[in-house]
Amino acid sequence: MSSIDQIGWFPGHMAQSIRLMHERLALVDVVLEVVDARLPTISANPLLDELIGDRPRLVLLGREDLADPQFTGKWIAYEQRLGRRALAINGKQQGSVRNALPLLTDLGRGRRTMRAMVVGIPNSGKSTVINGLAKRIAAKAEDKAGVTRSLSWFRVSPTLEIMDTPGILPPKIETAQARWQLALCNALPRERYDAADVVARFIDWAAEHRRSVPDLETFARQRGFLRRGNEIDVHNAAGAYVKDFNVAKFGRITFEAPPAMELTA
Repeated sequence: MSSIDQIGWFPGHMAQSIRLMHERLALVDVVLEVVDARLPTISANPLLDELIGDRPRLVLLGREDLADPQFTGKWIAYEQRLGRRALAINGKQQGSVRNALPLLTDLGRGRRTMRAMVVGIPNSGKSTVINGLAKRIAAKAEDKAGVTRSLSWFRVSPTLEIMDTPGILPPKIETAQARWQLALCNALPRERYDAADVVARFIDWAAEHRRSVPDLETFARQRGFLRRGNEIDVHNAAGAYVKDFNVAKFGRITFEAPPAMELTA
């Protein structure tokens, strides 16, 4: 496993997916961009801005049940000030996802049948969004990065078709902080990073931001991750720590605040 300072993950299928998305955008009326509400900027791929252009866009802040609700409200206001529609959703609740339908309908006004494309980074919840809108298991959804590998159309209703797309990361993730936060939030394959390294950086971040979270040794002993001689099982304890983070066992945490914006007259 790689140190988070060395990790890089941009497999060949991502480059191919970018080319296919660019070609298929001509068929699409609206784009649904799914980001992680815990890190809305880091989980928003800047490559998508070039691909999408000025096409109508609905930003879905997924996993809102894991994010700090005060920050989520600020992020929605920030997106609206940029002129984009935004909605916080909890993919585990079908009703939450279906709140996007009126916004989609409004963005696609005047069209008899609307086609939308769902985009986002790996494991952002794109397939879960499609399943929630369709009220059925239409797209494969798993809690790991890199499951969707192709572009697929799904009919959600007689007047709405949605295209699922593979998760796409930037070719280079610029900072170590962005890398460990993406890893902690399950946007990178677990075999690509050292979970103990990621957990250590999160614990340091929590101390800096006055968040009370257990250190890895305390967590391991409380959960019984021990080897012979009372030595902690670092590997398995760190993996369990990441899982607990992703079900909000340490509280609802958001890593980013919206950028400051100057009001213009």
